[in-house]
Amino acid sequence: MAIDWVWLLMGACAVFALGWIASRFDFLQLKLENQRNPKAYFQGLNFLLNEQQDQAIDSFIEAVQQDPDTSELHFALGNLFRRRGEFERAVRVHQHLLARADLSSKDRHRAMFDLAQDYLRAGIIDRAENALKDLEGTQMEGQAMLALLNLYERSRDWEQAAQIARRLQKLGEGDFSARLAHYLCEQAAALEGIDPKAAQIMIEGAIEYAPNHARAKIALAQLLHLQGQTPKAFEIIKRIFIESPRFAGLGAPLIAKFSIELEKIDVALELLNQSYQNKPRLDVLEAIIDLNSKRSPDLNNSNQNTYSYSNSATDSFPNANANAKATQSLYSAHLQRTPSLIAVTQWLKGETFSDDDTKKSILQTLNKSSTPLKRYRCAACGFEALTHFWQCPGCQSWDSYPPEKIEEL
Repeated sequence: MAIDWVWLLMGACAVFALGWIASRFDFLQLKLENQRNPKAYFQGLNFLLNEQQDQAIDSFIEAVQQDPDTSELHFALGNLFRRRGEFERAVRVHQHLLARADLSSKDRHRAMFDLAQDYLRAGIIDRAENALKDLEGTQMEGQAMLALLNLYERSRDWEQAAQIARRLQKLGEGDFSARLAHYLCEQAAALEGIDPKAAQIMIEGAIEYAPNHARAKIALAQLLHLQGQTPKAFEIIKRIFIESPRFAGLGAPLIAKFSIELEKIDVALELLNQSYQNKPRLDVLEAIIDLNSKRSPDLNNSNQNTYSYSNSATDSFPNANANAKATQSLYSAHLQRTPSLIAVTQWLKGETFSDDDTKKSILQTLNKSSTPLKRYRCAACGFEALTHFWQCPGCQSWDSYPPEKIEEL
């Protein structure tokens, strides 16, 4: 019996010893692998931080060869290829990941999304669209829908973009009401000359989506004016000064034009003057000056900017002089409120010089210097344009153009 206990004790010791040796062997092997892999990985990371992408790619390839089962290295390598414009290699990396049977569902969906990004950057739109649609119902659905939305916007497929925007809003990815209003306005712009009634319905739908947004009101006013419904257009454009005062500068030329046609200059001037008092804008000031030129100034009420009609032909020359002085005084008053090279240029036109050539040279210099200040600038990418855009032509951002020109920012 004693012999049996001895053998059992010896067997237990032997099993313990073999287990300890095996664990030490596995530990040493793991340690050696960890010493090799992080070295290549951290070398690649260092190259990447130093913007040495060629060396970073070589290091990551070495790390992947040493440990082909590491999915994170594949993702890093694929993204590097895509950033460098090597889309075919990026596609192969992500397709290799998707071919692995041991890949987790989370990494599989991530690889599908990255593969779709590869197709997008390579210009293979149909494959990108299908890959993004396959992510519906997954953890990547929100990001996939945002990418799809960007795809449809770039291809100007506004109807499909609107469907995606509604889905994103249901998913809680944000408020897309302004985007939906833009899509309807874009569709209406394409239908103005073909089906004005359908265009009007779309613009009215855009106003329902975004009641405080100025674009739909401006579009509707312009459409109604083209249809001969100037009184309705005038009432629509008036709403901008009440509901969307920030965009008064964009609505100022239209309200001046409509008020002249309808002989409602007093109403327009009241709105323009109130807007200008709240915030001095050159577009609003120029609309005021335009309306002033249609009337002769009442000297008793000149400080309140009230005016009376003059139909006498014999008064035309004195009225012209009075309007020129009134215009110059308005620009002078504007300069007292805010510095403006554009206003200085306009003010100087009314000044009298002993030497006309000197005045001409000064005006040419000021015009050249002030021209860049008359542009609008995208707040997202800095793209400048003489026309206000609702979607930036450069970066495709919506509402990134402030309604003020560069000088007024």
